[in-house]
Amino acid sequence: MTMGNIDFSIVGLVLAGLTGIGSYVLGRHLRKGRTAKRQTRERAAAHATQSRQVRRARERSERK
Repeated sequence: MTMGNIDFSIVGLVLAGLTGIGSYVLGRHLRKGRTAKRQTRERAAAHATQSRQVRRARERSERK
């Protein structure tokens, strides 16, 4: 079925391609936020298990 000189199947393919690209971009954007939260949580857990000596050495190196 045609509408003017444009075939509906071509319009569908273009729409599907744009939807796929949009989904990919949105997924990458949302994943960055989840990854940052996970890294923050893992860093806090690692710091919680450190000994006092290790913690003080790390804090000294962070101040420099």
